[in-house]
This record gives sequence, structure tokens and C-alpha cells, in this order.
Amino acid sequence: MSIKGKVAIVGVSETDSWYMPDLSPLDMMAKSAKRALDEAGIDKSEVDGLFSASSYYYMPTLSLGEYLGITPRYTDSTTVGGSSFVSFLMHAAAAISSGLCNVALICYGSSQRSDFGKVTSMSEKNPYEDLMGVLYPLSSYALAAQRHMAEYGTTNEQLAEVAVASRKWAALTPKATKTEPITIQDVLNSPMISSPLHKMDCCLVTDGGGAVVLTSAERAKSLKQKPVYLLGAGESHFHRSISSMPNLTETAAKPSGEDAFKMAGVTQADVDLLMLYDAFTINVILFLEDLGFCPKGEGGAFVSNGRIAPGGQLAVNTNGGGLSYCHPGMFGIFLIIEAVRQLRRDAGERQLEKCDIALVHGNGGTLSSQATAILSNQSS
Repeated sequence: MSIKGKVAIVGVSETDSWYMPDLSPLDMMAKSAKRALDEAGIDKSEVDGLFSASSYYYMPTLSLGEYLGITPRYTDSTTVGGSSFVSFLMHAAAAISSGLCNVALICYGSSQRSDFGKVTSMSEKNPYEDLMGVLYPLSSYALAAQRHMAEYGTTNEQLAEVAVASRKWAALTPKATKTEPITIQDVLNSPMISSPLHKMDCCLVTDGGGAVVLTSAERAKSLKQKPVYLLGAGESHFHRSISSMPNLTETAAKPSGEDAFKMAGVTQADVDLLMLYDAFTINVILFLEDLGFCPKGEGGAFVSNGRIAPGGQLAVNTNGGGLSYCHPGMFGIFLIIEAVRQLRRDAGERQLEKCDIALVHGNGGTLSSQATAILSNQSS
């Protein structure tokens, strides 16, 4: 069954602040949900599909449904890390297309900055890695970066290009956490956290919440906002722990991306915007390769000389990404929100001159779960 063009995103919203010590993650989800539904022009009573993943709540959709007073006909709390929310796009589209629900609400909230980052390191014990003193998840991504450097000659300067580009996009984004300019040398001079990753190679730790509303393409035509259609999607995973990753330089973004492109019927050349989960600078390089935007091993050279920065050849993470915009533990929902705004031409100063097709890619765990979605302001 293809879900191409059958479902549209009709409302998106996120919290106004990335530090909210007086709000719980559920409070953040509720605020974002109300604003997203108001933007769509849909009453809360019409929501019959509920989707959420969380590091805080054991049964997040039950907690969210109770808080919002929603009794869904379809519920999904599949947790595969930060990629969960990109994955939910496909799950929600399948549910709507098959008549299991009519209006899907995807929500996320986290108070990780207020909690001093405690939940960012929460994971089940791994007897094979814990003995080595692994700093989760930093050391896992550092291991992948080291391998990419050893195998393909990738440099610290090339990793730093990703952070500098993200900061330049963030400078155009009023709500971004970090907007002051940085240079490659600034990244290299920042403290080494887990070699070869410096502090500025690593994502932020913030609070934050977000929400996305989807409904059928037919229903979307009569709503307030210009619809953004889901053309294709895919998801996959090779491993849970980095020590079990089959190849440290190749992620499951390869099969998830191939499925998404096949369903959408478009190619890399058609994509105007890439929103890639950038928990660390190495992520962007790996995903550019695995999603087919450059050959394997050439990601470092690809991002050099401002290629993915404002004014470059390929727009990547136009809100500043997890490196400079926000990162409340799981970043996937914010990738979707920015892509929708660019496709609707609602992105303000950072608005791309041409943006008709966007690729959103989520990552979860330690380069573990990968989910890809291709969005467009046209249904086909």
C-alpha cells in the first residue's frame, strides 16, 4: 500500500522557550498541541489518533490522552529514540489512509535542561560497553567519527563545517538558542568531549515541546493552512548498541531513504531542503552519504566551503538544527516543524527562495533507528 499524497500536515507548533523550569513535559506537549490544532482550525474533540514517545513517561500516549481529555481510536507510542516522530508520520498516514483514525496528533515534550540533562544519558545497561567507561551517547558517536576519519580521511575541520553552517542558519532564526557567529577554529578550540568530538560538535541540551497535526489530503483542502503532503517514508534499524553496529560508517538511513525516495517517486536532485538529525556533526556527514546526496566517504568534502550554509548549494537544517536551535533530548519533531514552515513559505528571514520538496530524516539511539520522510507542498 502506498500512502503517497494521501495525508497532509495541517498544523505545527512548538514552545516559545527552550528553558521552562515551571512546566512539565506534559504541559509543554499540551501547549504545543493546542497551538497546532488552532493553526489547523481543528477542534480537540476531532482528534482520534494520538502519537507520542518520551524519556519521561512509561506510557506517553496514555498520559497525554488523560491530560488533554482525548479518547483516541488509534494510539502509538513506539519509542525508537529521536527518530520516533519522523517514524510517526508514516504510522499516522497508514492509520488515516486505512480509516483507523481521521485526525492524528503527534506530540513531544522534555524538560531536560531544567533537569540538568539527567535524562539525556538514560539508557538500559550494556554489560559489553559499560566496562569500557563509555560516555553515553557521546562516545558512541565519537567512535563512528573516528572510524570515518580513519577510513576516508575526514578531518576535524570538515566536522566543524557542519557546526558553523548550523550556527549561520540559527542566526536567521529568532527562537534559536545559539545565534552568535562561530568559526571553524572556534569549534576546534572548544573543549574535547569525546575524541574527536569537541563541545561544539555536540548538540544542545534544552527543554522544549512540539506538536504536528495530520489529516487526509481531502480534508486538508478545506482547512486554514496550506497543506504539506507526505509523499514517501521509510524506516529501518540495524542495531541498538554501537558495539553491535555492523559498519560504523554506514547507517540504516540507506534503506530508509531508499524506501522513501521510491514511494515518493522523486530523486535527490528534486530535494530543496534537507532536515537531518544533527545530534553530532558526524551525523550530517553520514546521512548525506547514506541518503545518496554524495558518495560514501565524501561527506566531509561535500560540506566544506559553506556548501550547506546560507547561500550554499544545498540547504541543510535551516532553523539551526540540534546544534544551535534546540535539542530537548529527542529532536525529530522539530525537523518536521521547520520543513513544514519552509514548504508553506512561513520561515521568515531564513525562507528559501525555492522550497517545494523537503526531506526530513530522524535518528534514534546510537545511530540506531533511522526514519526518512519526503514532504511537499504539492500532493504529487
